[in-house]
Amino acid sequence: MKKLILFALLVLPLGVWAQSAAVKKIMEISREDNRVMEHLDILCNRFGGRLVGSAGFDNSQAWIVKQLQDWGLEVELEKVGELPVGFNRGGWWGRAMGEFTETLYFTTPSFTSGTKGPQRGHVVIEPRTRDQFNRMKGTLKGAWVLMESRSTGWPLEHSVEAREARQAAIKENEEIAQYNRQNPDSPKKLNDMPALFYDEMIEAGVLGFIQPTAVPIRTLYDRKMLNEGKVTFETLPTVPDIKLDEAQFERIYKLAQQRRYVELEFDIRNYFSMGPVPYYNIVATIKGSKKPNEYVVMGSHLDAYDVATGGVDCGSGVSAMMEAARMIALSGAKPERSIVFIFFAAEEFGLLGSLGWVKAHPDKLDKITNMFNRDGGPMPYTSFSAPKSLLKEYQEIAKPIQEMYPDYNFTVTALEPRQKPTQTGGNDSTSFMVEGIPALQMSERADPSGYNFQYQEIWHTERDTYNKSIPEYQEQAATALAIMALGTANLPTMLPRNEVYK
Repeated sequence: MKKLILFALLVLPLGVWAQSAAVKKIMEISREDNRVMEHLDILCNRFGGRLVGSAGFDNSQAWIVKQLQDWGLEVELEKVGELPVGFNRGGWWGRAMGEFTETLYFTTPSFTSGTKGPQRGHVVIEPRTRDQFNRMKGTLKGAWVLMESRSTGWPLEHSVEAREARQAAIKENEEIAQYNRQNPDSPKKLNDMPALFYDEMIEAGVLGFIQPTAVPIRTLYDRKMLNEGKVTFETLPTVPDIKLDEAQFERIYKLAQQRRYVELEFDIRNYFSMGPVPYYNIVATIKGSKKPNEYVVMGSHLDAYDVATGGVDCGSGVSAMMEAARMIALSGAKPERSIVFIFFAAEEFGLLGSLGWVKAHPDKLDKITNMFNRDGGPMPYTSFSAPKSLLKEYQEIAKPIQEMYPDYNFTVTALEPRQKPTQTGGNDSTSFMVEGIPALQMSERADPSGYNFQYQEIWHTERDTYNKSIPEYQEQAATALAIMALGTANLPTMLPRNEVYK
């Protein structure tokens, strides 16, 4: 019997045996020492929001580089671009006083102004016509200005183009107002572009602007600072741009309409730094033992909005990818192809990190067998569609995932080729897909344990925190990423592109 076992070991293909041993080790690490939530804790609760251009992004980047190097990976920082200014967010507080007393629930978009310490003032409703402005301009000094139009998360525009658009809207409202005076029984609605007298109100001494918004509050960033010359340190906004819970806004607005007494006080600590501020992708590699110039790419974006801590978008991706890299590195695996882990910068600014990497590496694009991207929330993986010619191989690769997590019913089915996209979409994988690179993903849409996770609740809102990620799902995702990436690196062929795209 011993001779038969020895003979079997001798004739068994070395790559299969090595992969099996490495996968066994990955499974052992996953069961006994899965650190995915430890990584996420540090990302969210030591560094906080990771907006590109902030200390949170730079500090988390430096920490990830050190971790990857400690695990034995080759690591490089690849410059993507630079911002004209940096931004760091402190705390923010607000309260209403007078006939309405309440702690206020609000945020401000990134790259917008804070207060000059705690600032208290009365409330006025913004003017919509020149006549209204002239009648109330004396009340604007020291006032918080209420705007009727609901916020979509973006800050108020303060560019030359916005100034021109406002002047056109003011002219339109003058014509509508004249019509309404002549036709009081069938009035037309005024143009509701927010802050029509933006510059004039600031010159008059307002404390800031307030827009109503739905809850949870979604707040984004000043897009103009990505356009060369549109924003400089000298042309930054100078008064706060507040997005307030619409229910509180409505109560305050009614009091202001009735000319009753109400005051608001805000303390908002938004800080800027001089630019230019460069930002980088982190690129870490486990070099292939037989085909080092063929690649399995794994990606997730490190940047996250700073009104929360990016616990889901995309801490759930970064932490799972980090743990997958650690598991593979500690397993002793010698993948035949190189496995490249890319922590993208500036995904939230328009996929800038992934587009930058693709543009910088045209020589590698034909040699990427698949791009795995995690950016869909803290869900477990439940299925994968494989090219038909590799269906059996992927079914074999997936068996350890099925063994470890039987409740998730992970399945592998045959892929039906789809049209190659002609433009990028909502995540970094599409930057690869438009180049014809396979970017087959494991499905992560299910919620098999019933945690009632809702992505829209956290998407770019102040609720995107560490405790919104789900530990058991994250542990499974990290394990599945490690096993699928390693298995893909050891396939006999690259994924056939004619079976992925029509």
